[in-house]
Amino acid sequence: MPIRLLRSQDGTGHIHARRDRPVLGTLLKNKLVPDPFYGLNNESIIDIAKSGRAHYTFWFFTTFQCAPAGHQHVSLNFRGINYSAEVYLNGHKEVLPKGMFRRHTLDITDVLHPDDRNLLAVLVHPPDHPGSIPPQGGQGGDHEIGKDVATQYVEGWDWMCPIRDRNTGIWDEVSISVTGPVRITDPHLVSSFHDDFKRSYLHCTLHLENRSSWLSDCTLKIQVSAELEGNICLLEHLQSYEISVPPNSVLEYTIPPLFFYKPNLWWPNGMGKQSLYNVEIGVDVDGFGESDSWSHYFGFRKIESTIDDSTGGRIFKVNGEPVFIRGGNWILSDGLLRLTRKRYMTDIKFHADMNFNMLRCWGGGLAERPDFYHFCDVYGLMVWQEFWITGDVDGRGIPISNPNGPLDHDLFLLCARDTVKLLRNHASLALWVGGNEQVPPVDINKALKNDLKLHPMFVSNHTTKGPGKYISQDPTDPSKYLDGTRVYVQGSMWDGFANGKGDFTDGPYEIQYPESFFKDSFYKYGFNPEVGSVGVPVSATIRATMPSEGWSIPILKKRIDGYINEVPNPIWDYHKYIPYSKPGKVHDQIELYGHPSDLDDFCEKAQLVNYVQYRALLEGWTSFMWTKFTGVLIWKTQNPWTGLRGQFYDHLQDQTAGFYGCRCAAEPIHVQLNLDSYFIEVVNTTADELLDVAVEISVWDLDGASPYYRVTEKIAVPPKKVQRVMEMAYPKMKNPKTVYFLLLKLFKLSDNQVLSRNLYWLHLPGKDYKLLEQYRQKQIPLKINSKVSISGSEYKVRMSIENMSKKPESTNSISTMNFADANGSNGIGEVTQDGHGTGLLGKIRRGLSITRSDDNGRTLEVNGADSGVAFFLHFSVHTSEPSSSQDVYRDTRILPVHYSDNYFSLVPGEKMAIDISFAAPQGSTARVILKGWNYRLDHAVTI
Repeated sequence: MPIRLLRSQDGTGHIHARRDRPVLGTLLKNKLVPDPFYGLNNESIIDIAKSGRAHYTFWFFTTFQCAPAGHQHVSLNFRGINYSAEVYLNGHKEVLPKGMFRRHTLDITDVLHPDDRNLLAVLVHPPDHPGSIPPQGGQGGDHEIGKDVATQYVEGWDWMCPIRDRNTGIWDEVSISVTGPVRITDPHLVSSFHDDFKRSYLHCTLHLENRSSWLSDCTLKIQVSAELEGNICLLEHLQSYEISVPPNSVLEYTIPPLFFYKPNLWWPNGMGKQSLYNVEIGVDVDGFGESDSWSHYFGFRKIESTIDDSTGGRIFKVNGEPVFIRGGNWILSDGLLRLTRKRYMTDIKFHADMNFNMLRCWGGGLAERPDFYHFCDVYGLMVWQEFWITGDVDGRGIPISNPNGPLDHDLFLLCARDTVKLLRNHASLALWVGGNEQVPPVDINKALKNDLKLHPMFVSNHTTKGPGKYISQDPTDPSKYLDGTRVYVQGSMWDGFANGKGDFTDGPYEIQYPESFFKDSFYKYGFNPEVGSVGVPVSATIRATMPSEGWSIPILKKRIDGYINEVPNPIWDYHKYIPYSKPGKVHDQIELYGHPSDLDDFCEKAQLVNYVQYRALLEGWTSFMWTKFTGVLIWKTQNPWTGLRGQFYDHLQDQTAGFYGCRCAAEPIHVQLNLDSYFIEVVNTTADELLDVAVEISVWDLDGASPYYRVTEKIAVPPKKVQRVMEMAYPKMKNPKTVYFLLLKLFKLSDNQVLSRNLYWLHLPGKDYKLLEQYRQKQIPLKINSKVSISGSEYKVRMSIENMSKKPESTNSISTMNFADANGSNGIGEVTQDGHGTGLLGKIRRGLSITRSDDNGRTLEVNGADSGVAFFLHFSVHTSEPSSSQDVYRDTRILPVHYSDNYFSLVPGEKMAIDISFAAPQGSTARVILKGWNYRLDHAVTI
């Protein structure tokens, strides 16, 4: 059998708390296979269906030193192996049973070499049923992978290429833990509330395993603290309990509930702070000392979920407050399972930056990892976690296969229960769901319903107004349940999702006219778990992830009925491109802006469409908040590979304009234009009434004039309501312009503070945006003030941009819009006219001039003689001058970068501040580049 050997790459040989990666990812890291996500490289890597399982059966090995003291015990822990393995340590063999989603712990105390290196070798076997990929592809290939308890996307989907090794290997954390005679396992933390959340109790049940052969008298300690500011913590509780644990046994112990008065609550993103307490538990053994410890960040919050009486959609309440769900479907961070804490942090922060409040972990992907959940806790993303069932693979696919799900039902339930124990202490975890577009087999579904039944304390009466009342009390401590605090729903289209009956009533997944999302007929049901559309990234990503053959844009073929068929090149087709037209239904939305001339032009026009498409999707759904809809999840928010559909940032972690369209639309307080009725609406998703506000409405034409300007009278918007304000009458006026910009600002009358700003570009009915092609020639003057603060490799840059066009006298615009607090400035250097700067400002290009401002930075001026809207401005961050040829492209972008806003526009006289943060590669010189519809040259700032 051709077995391969892979060496540890960590340099030290130690494996304490190290995350590994599967076989294919390791081969790629060692440059033994080409990057499967680049171009068509995946086609050159042999698939397990052709090679056989032995080809992807691999050895992983490393060495380590560990010298335990007397009465110490050493455990070797695997948090994820796909699919089964044999572990050899110093010649001793242990078999790890099958199952991708189960933890393994081995007591290795007696086989260690305390005075020498220990050799650890792990032989990992692929899934038992890796399946094969039909020529036509399909959802989950031939569906054979569904016979195992593993991820199902690995056989390919309509958004994903097949993973050739089916992610065989050690795919999650490997650690060594050293404890005394008694160790702590799987504490369960639960918060309960009384008297309208004034009184709260922290409940905890845990297991104490005594590995010694004598009775252990123990002191169990629990400490709860809250971080105030910086490194200052407030100690809320410190309690200890005397316990005796019999020899060679496991004792379940429930800590008496700890009382809290008005604890700081955890809230979803957009509703309040994500307050987290640090819970630390330790056990001391008489005659030994500290034996083991455990800690976890915990949020006090109550999540309830029922079916809404008026809409039929599922409603979520957090701490008694209904939450209008606007979020997305999450597949996984990386298709090769190269999972890192740093990438997870960026992934989740991106979703919080889009103002989302929920992520759905799709059933064909992962039971997500603790790092994922930690950052969802930190940033306030509620999580819907599915188990490993999909309709395509488990009984509803074409052809129908695996009607009884995985072959080993007991293994599935074992993995499910272990997953619950791994994740249940996270505040962000909101919902368990049996499967995607399918329910689990009858016996599995019945067992999950029983295992995940709610403790009576968390069963709410069927109401959608106010906090739920407890139906009954149970003397059993809620922490003794497997979970007991979260609802279990059997499938993603059942019980308040889609039509609630399991029919295929989610979607659609293609380009739409923006106004369609506002029509009452667009979607019938209260909560849509999946609705998706386009997602072409910026041109730099295309060039970075494809050879030059992939840089050709789709051929646009006009049909006899006037619709356009898009014909992508083979590489785009392989990367699952979704067209920007739907012949017979939707005219090509890129062609509305004029025929694209090349890749850069196509991708920039695609960003215009991305922004409009996804802003309209969320604004349309929000327009029906609580009257028809309770929530929506977009399919999907990101790609685990270099795909060309359904994403707000690409696999390299560069945002599309759709990211910022969502960020705009999902503001907690928002002003918007209903694109169907042309009425202006104010959205208030908060729990507080919005008082003493007004809306400023201004229309701007392509000549820089403002032919329409209004300010509404004072308005008030009740909490959790959408209020229609007035019709936007400009298109009905005499001689309206074919293409125009509409700027809406919601502001406080007391101090003119802008609460929401929203700029649209619009055309008259039956027209298009082709006049914007000529508008590119406009030279709109800008003034850019720049400040930077640097800490090690971490950069924070504030760019303040002002449109210096002369403002028409007919308008009296409300105050400028700043989205973030100012950062400090330092590190400002010299700049020469040839662009070789030593500090903040540099690389001065034609059409720019520089003037010294004040001590807060320097000012860059972009000269221009025209007046008008500075349209679709966007920043990017680079290391050096781009270098490319016809066949070779060097990507100079620094990624990821966090922008407080991007793809924005400024009307004459308007000013905006954009905060940019990133980590620069060591030894690099960072440049911030500004581009825009009116700005074809790169206006660069060297830091």
